[in-house]
Amino acid sequence: MYQDVMIAGFGGQGVLLAGKLLAYAGMIEGKQVTWFPSYGAEIRGGTANCTVIISSDEIGSPVVQNPSAMLIFNDASFKRFENRIKSGGQLFLNTSLVHEQSTRSDITTIEVPANDIADDLGDSRIANMVMLGAFLKKTGVVALDSVVAALKQVLPSRRHSLIPLNVIAIQHGAEL
Repeated sequence: MYQDVMIAGFGGQGVLLAGKLLAYAGMIEGKQVTWFPSYGAEIRGGTANCTVIISSDEIGSPVVQNPSAMLIFNDASFKRFENRIKSGGQLFLNTSLVHEQSTRSDITTIEVPANDIADDLGDSRIANMVMLGAFLKKTGVVALDSVVAALKQVLPSRRHSLIPLNVIAIQHGAEL
């Protein structure tokens, strides 16, 4: 089993948190993982992306040039990274903020109105969990229970009160 994914958006969208959760969930399941974050100097509002690899075998390098899956949170990331998805790959597109459509016929696009769903749930900050839920359901790379356990490890204790809302957001994303 091998799954690589790039998650891209702007700082403050929870892009790095989503990737870190995915990596922790893989570790909880005893898989090999890498998490490779990258962000602009301005942090909030600047570019942010990360690559995550989850594998049953050892991972040679955390660098992924052409990921087989990509979660795109905003227009700028779509324009910058969409062409890097491996042929046959999956593009998870936050259609709340990305207004362009992929013209590539060699990938599968999964449209997720993540910000709209997050707003309906009462907190726009959980759009990242909606996107993560859609990815988890489509790929099955890790179990939802593992992500919930990872939330308890990754989020600081002062944020543990938000775990139930994050779980609901992940479930809504998975239902898409």
